[in-house]
Amino acid sequence: MKISVDIQEAVEMSGISRSSLYRLFKDGKLTPRKSGKRTLVIVSELESYVKSLPVA
Repeated sequence: MKISVDIQEAVEMSGISRSSLYRLFKDGKLTPRKSGKRTLVIVSELESYVKSLPVA
């Protein structure tokens, strides 16, 4: 299992839109990581965020 994914993979994994991911970065709810020009998201952080969302 990967410990980090790029933006496109984060969108596919979570169902959160690309623009919403960038809004979460801006609001400090997720922390983007940089590797060269690539922006990465830590999978465990993404999972924690999604699990913290209210139950529908």
